[in-house]
Order: sequence, then structure tokens, then C-alpha cells
Amino acid sequence: MMKKLILTAAAAIVAISQAFAQNLVEGKIEGVTPQGSYTPSFKYDGEQKAPLNIILMIGDGTGLAQIASGYYANGGTLTVMNLRTMGLVTTCSASHFTTDSAASGTAYATGHKTHNHAVGVDVNDKTLPNIPEILAPVGIVSGIVSTDDLHGATPASFFAHQPHRKMTDEIWADLPSSKLAFFAAGSEEKFAERPAGTQEAIRKEFTIVSSLDSGLTKGAARVGYLPPKSETQSMKYGRGDFLPASTKFAIDFLMNHRTGRKKGFFLMVEGARIDKSCHKNDFPSAVKEMLDFDKAIEAAIRFAEKDGNTLVLISADHETGGLSLNRNGVPEEGTVEGRFVTRGHTPIPVPIFAYGPHSQDFMGVQGNDEVARKIIKLLRGK
Repeated sequence: MMKKLILTAAAAIVAISQAFAQNLVEGKIEGVTPQGSYTPSFKYDGEQKAPLNIILMIGDGTGLAQIASGYYANGGTLTVMNLRTMGLVTTCSASHFTTDSAASGTAYATGHKTHNHAVGVDVNDKTLPNIPEILAPVGIVSGIVSTDDLHGATPASFFAHQPHRKMTDEIWADLPSSKLAFFAAGSEEKFAERPAGTQEAIRKEFTIVSSLDSGLTKGAARVGYLPPKSETQSMKYGRGDFLPASTKFAIDFLMNHRTGRKKGFFLMVEGARIDKSCHKNDFPSAVKEMLDFDKAIEAAIRFAEKDGNTLVLISADHETGGLSLNRNGVPEEGTVEGRFVTRGHTPIPVPIFAYGPHSQDFMGVQGNDEVARKIIKLLRGK
């Protein structure tokens, strides 16, 4: 009898586990007002000359389904989908089949795989030099833009070195010694929560502003843009044009540095809240975040088209939600239906789109660490 009870209980546990594993969360967005898209001339796309500048755009949690959702909701067009060159990126970390943002962000920032939760350190928690640190000695300036808080895993990977992403104060304390010339992320309030000594050290190195209209940015050697948290929150709660506007500003700011020093720049731009929406299985919010990210992509592509010396890469740190699209959709009406199978990340390879000189280097399948190594090689001219 006891054996029978144990087997019955075990069967029930398996059945319950399977039921939870197969729980589907569906969502729908409709009536989206199309925002249009931009198609470049491809004049400089695929040229063999080494790019002077590289803009790496990371849609946090953004797999092909997230991109397709925005594409169909926007009437069948997105700037990212107008590009010709693409490949795939595998995202597994050194410790887990399914990565977190810290490990993947570190791979993109350093060219090395590491364990989940690690920010700018290797599997033994030893410091890994990041792209801004590697490029600074050759005169290349760097910046980051994110809709996440500055200590978020992805932006932090490009300036901090800590064994765990939750070491918030330590991550902020790494900022003064970083090689960043510009950063824009959340938030004014998060900055105010840091220890007084950390705030003072950051202000000593960076001109900190809460608005891009601040006259303090003119002539500043290094700028940190920390707006009120309302300006980096979800589109669902009224975030404005922070991401595309900050992307444009960062490009202009770094270009001014490049012009004066005759060197290039590196910029990382993260659409962080696609991931956060997918973690909540909030399909309409995920689509709105994707559309906003595409506005930032458009800003980068328009600049690259005009500049002729800039390579733009658009990818993701991982996919979130196991999103798929239902068969019912009407792109002409901005109507799309989505279905999530998890609230977590998945190990599904993510797309990478490329535009500009050497875009062809990113075709095929590659690891996120390989993407970083290619960036470093191109900007160092080796």
C-alpha cells in the first residue's frame, strides 16, 4: 500500500509539473499606429575598409518572435527588418545552458564566457578587460545607453567588475575608474541612493545631468545622463523618447570626441525593457518596447548611412519568454497575438543584424563572445 501511495504521489507531482511547464500565457495588441521605418541605400554596407565606429545594439530578451511581433504590429515594417545582412548568436554561459543577462552582457563586453550573475569577471571572478578599456589606449572613446538602471547587468558589464550583478553599490563605485566618456541610463533617484563618497567620486569624473538640454554638457569631457526614473520606465507607464533621443545624443557626443582626436568610437545601446515585459508575459508592452527600440535602431542606421565609416550591429543577450505568434494576426490593422511558454530566459539562438563596413563578418552562427572579439579586432585594425 505504501509503495502504491508513493507511486501515485510521484505521478501526481509529475502531472502537476508538466501542467505548469505547459502553461501558456497569451496576449494581444491591436490598433497600433504605424511609426514607419527607414531603409538605407546600402552604399557602404559590406565594404572591406575597417569601420572607424561600431554601435552595438542589444535588445534585452529579444528573439526573432519579439522582432516579428513589432514588425507585424507596425504594419509589416521595421528598420531592423529592412537590413540585408544577418546571422545567429548562441548565448549559453560558461556555467549554464541558459544564460542570464550578466553572463551574456559580459561575453559581449569582453569577448569571454563567464558564469551566470558575473559582471565583467571570468569564471574565477578575476577581472576581464572590457571593450572600452581595451580600446581606450588606442584613442577610441566609448559610451553606453540603456533604459535599465545604470547598475543593470548589461550596461554594468561595459564598465564594472564584480562577481555578482546584485552588488549594486560596488558596481556604481566602479564607474569613476571606467573608460566611458558617456553614459545614459536610470536614474537620478538611483544615483541619489548611493553612498556620498561614491556620488562625489562619480561627479569628479563625469558631468552629471538630468536632462539632455542641460548647458552643462557643452564642452564637457565626460557626461553622465541620469534622468528621473519616470523617463526610463516602461513604455506602458509613459516613457517618452529617452532611448532614441539618448542614442542620437550619444552619437553626436562621441563623434565630437572622434573628430578632435581623429579616432573612432564604440557605443552600446540597450533596449532593456523588452526583456522585462517578457518576464511578465506582457505581450502588448513587449511589442511597444520593440517598436521604441527600432526607433533607436533607425537613429543609428541613419547616422551610419550618412557617416560611411560606422558598423551597426543589432542583436540580443538572450531570448525571454519562449514567445511564439498565434496564427491570427492582421498587420494592416496593427493586430498581433502572442503566446509565452515561460517567464524566464531560453537558450534559443538570437538573430544578429549588421549594417556598414564589414557587416558580412557577422553572418552565420557565432557565440556572443565571438561578436565581441570581432568588434575589438575591427576597431583595433587587426
